Amino acid sequence: MTETRIEVQPPSEPGASATVPRRQFVRRARRPRHRAHRPRSLIRDAWHDLRRNPVFVGSAVVIALLVTMAAVPGLFTNASPTFCDLTFSRQGPSASAWFGYDVQGCDVYARTIHGARASILVGVLSTVGIVLIGGLIGMLAGFYGRWVDAVLSRFLEIFYGIPFLLGGILVLASFPSDAGTPQWVTVGKVSLTLSVLGWTALARIMRSTVLQVRHADYVQAARGLGATGARLLRRHVLPNATASVIVYATIILGVLIATEATLSYLGIGLQPPVVSWGVDISHATTYIRQSPHMLLFPATFLSVTVLAFIMLGDAVRDALDPKLR
Repeated sequence: MTETRIEVQPPSEPGASATVPRRQFVRRARRPRHRAHRPRSLIRDAWHDLRRNPVFVGSAVVIALLVTMAAVPGLFTNASPTFCDLTFSRQGPSASAWFGYDVQGCDVYARTIHGARASILVGVLSTVGIVLIGGLIGMLAGFYGRWVDAVLSRFLEIFYGIPFLLGGILVLASFPSDAGTPQWVTVGKVSLTLSVLGWTALARIMRSTVLQVRHADYVQAARGLGATGARLLRRHVLPNATASVIVYATIILGVLIATEATLSYLGIGLQPPVVSWGVDISHATTYIRQSPHMLLFPATFLSVTVLAFIMLGDAVRDALDPKLR
């Protein structure tokens, strides 16, 4: 490194002289860093909007709390839902029992916390069954068309003509459960009944969506390049029909939880020793005037759960519908 002195004439003072060091160095050229922007898909755009939607955030928080309650009830109470003492029968809320006691002397708070598991489990299992049955039938009918569509559509209309709640009552009344039936058998029976009777609406939604996607240019181009039917369904048709399925499944989950409570209230759904909100509501209706707390708390948790899932589904629908953007 060499250093020389040179004279500089500042423009403000023509007669002055100054010396400044001149150093020789090499500067590295800095390349501008451009952040790679990936194209945003429909799901990414929807998630970007949902994170800023207070309805979605509030519903998601409530649902997360309920799912945690159903999965790990020990985090919320140490009392057993099946431990009863008749000396506390129908006593109101107190410091020792926040929600009071039912007619058998069981802690209503403990039963409400533990009852979330069976109610939410029935809703989730029924929704999965509806998505699998209705999604498969609707996708095959809309994609292959012709005689496949005709046969599956007639099959759909047969089940569509059966009233949902009435059909559930007839099936569960024909195959009743009792106190000796294992809990998983009772839960599985109710979930299977709701799945078999409730898939028709989703099948219609899937069929109409697939009919629109099937004639799209990218599907026709892939078909022209030799793609098989299975590959078209897996790579092109199914991903574009997922949005409508997610919206419907989110909304119907809350409806199925309410339906399970209705069937349990009628005495043909979940049966003791299964602990669920519907069972507790059924036992509390006889004493609603003398002990309203027995009905108030499980009914409130049921209403909040159904409302949270419906509001979550509405928010997801608004985010995934391109026409609402």
